[in-house]
Amino acid sequence: MKTYQITSGRGITSLELVERELAAPGPNQVRVRIRAVALNYRDLMIADGTYLSASPAPVVPASDAAGEVVAVGPGVTRFRVGDRVASTFFPRWIHGRPTPANTAGALGAVADGVLAEAALFHEEALVEVPAHLDFREAASIPCAGVTAWNSLFVEGRLKAGDSVLLLGTGGVSIWALQIASAAGLRTILTSSSDAKLERARALGAHETLNYREIPEWQDEVRRLTGGEGVDLALEVGGLGTFERSMASTRMGGTVAIIGGLSGWAGAFDPFAVIGGAKRLAGIFVGNRAMSEDLGRFLSATGVRPVIDRAFPFAQTREAYEHLRSGRHFGKVVIDL
Repeated sequence: MKTYQITSGRGITSLELVERELAAPGPNQVRVRIRAVALNYRDLMIADGTYLSASPAPVVPASDAAGEVVAVGPGVTRFRVGDRVASTFFPRWIHGRPTPANTAGALGAVADGVLAEAALFHEEALVEVPAHLDFREAASIPCAGVTAWNSLFVEGRLKAGDSVLLLGTGGVSIWALQIASAAGLRTILTSSSDAKLERARALGAHETLNYREIPEWQDEVRRLTGGEGVDLALEVGGLGTFERSMASTRMGGTVAIIGGLSGWAGAFDPFAVIGGAKRLAGIFVGNRAMSEDLGRFLSATGVRPVIDRAFPFAQTREAYEHLRSGRHFGKVVIDL
């Protein structure tokens, strides 16, 4: 089978298309024909050598895939040949709280990922794809979709009528906008592009702010919320946005931290947390149970995630470069 491999720290140019043998499924294993792979900012970090952990040897990149079961090993009971399935970010984290053991082996960093024509999975590491989603849409669930779900409804504990601040129009922010809108949350979204803000409003954003035109956007967020601030801010930026997200959040509210695109030096003020009785929640994607809950929500509401652009398998490097450009709105996907 054809598969890509990448060496962490050597950049996108180290992406290499190679041939590998794939063994027959062993006990409780499922062989999946990969149909679509979704990229995350994490994949750029792995290429650049800035991710939390990565293998010094070449690995198959990417964590998010959807496809169809083509073979099952002895003892498999959860899936049959022909089932449509999606990967899970942490193959061992099925439910409950995260631990060092169940969050080890995340796909595409230390362990081989999914950017291949086919892959073997333990049956417990897969979820059923909602019937109304195509493979591209389903491939965006494992990291971005679950991260948004965890941030809003698990760690965030939000309910209909609550308010959330979303930064930018990348994969997680647009996922969060869509499911928040479907769940009856009030959404405020920032971007530097008026065109992207218009698209966000079409997806249900209640308020949009151009942060180039309104550099002190935290003041506007508080004004829009009657001076109180939002119930939750989904923080993706780090330096330059974290302090503003904190100021945008009401007393007793939550800042869900899912990334730090601009670094963190000097961003943290403990007195803002203490004096505002605010809660910081580190979001490390989520478990399989969250993915299944999200799948049921999508089936009930009919929400379909936004796919910015799909690239053919042979143009994987171009897909990475498009993600790095920041021009995307929603998810960047690779077709197989």
